Amino acid sequence: MAIKRVGVVGCGLMGAGIAQVAAQAGLATYSVEASQELLDRGLGGVRKSLEGSVAKGKLDAKEKDAILSRMTGTTRLEDLAGCDLVIEAITENIALKKETFAKLDQICPPHTILASNTSSCMITEMAVATKRPEKVLGLHFFNPVPLMRLVEVVRTILTSDEAFQTAWEFVLAAGKTPVAVKDSTGFIVNRLLVPYLLEAVRLLESGIATKEDIDQAMKLGCGYPMGPFTLLDLVGLDTTLYVAEVMFQEFREPLFAPPPLLKRMVLAGRLGRKSGRGFYEYS
Repeated sequence: MAIKRVGVVGCGLMGAGIAQVAAQAGLATYSVEASQELLDRGLGGVRKSLEGSVAKGKLDAKEKDAILSRMTGTTRLEDLAGCDLVIEAITENIALKKETFAKLDQICPPHTILASNTSSCMITEMAVATKRPEKVLGLHFFNPVPLMRLVEVVRTILTSDEAFQTAWEFVLAAGKTPVAVKDSTGFIVNRLLVPYLLEAVRLLESGIATKEDIDQAMKLGCGYPMGPFTLLDLVGLDTTLYVAEVMFQEFREPLFAPPPLLKRMVLAGRLGRKSGRGFYEYS
């Protein structure tokens, strides 16, 4: 089955980015948000992103207009009834995700594939909330979606070969590079990345080195584009804490246990770039 219409539930940073790449791939795209204000903010971000590409000479002005013309915003989940693929990109709350998948299962026709952009929740839990578990999988994009090429295509023990292959081809059509992974907490990237970030916090916490020197060491020593504390501020300390707690609950391994410093910074509201201050300060 070829994907022609894509629905995206959530028009925040990730959801808006997913909608943008789907529209850039020539697909009719429908974005759903809880309120008109949030919807306008998300789609406004897409417009700003595309205008930036035009200004840099990376995109033609006519193509920008064509992309935007393929994007439709709505506050009604029912407006996704004509979609071939619906990607959920709401907050990392498994109860809310299961409720959303159950509603989508009622709204969408039998052929529609339902996917989640979750970075930590179990896809199988969402699948069993529907009557089409064979058509449920994960499509984990990375931030910023228009620039990051990777997508983890996550299959559960219930996902059909047909649904998996269709989703794989959608990722390729969107100009991304898919990797296959089974439904396991953290998938590939976060399973390896989160312990690295937490250990960087432990190094700082123990006084072994400053955050600046740890960042510099990983950039120059390992060739990483940014150090762990710069990355933590970009991802969001609250997001990292949440993912770490989910992974610790799943595996009960000390390497996934959030350090006290990370917990205290989140409690203090120092969440990174989004709050103006994390490990570093942002104007």
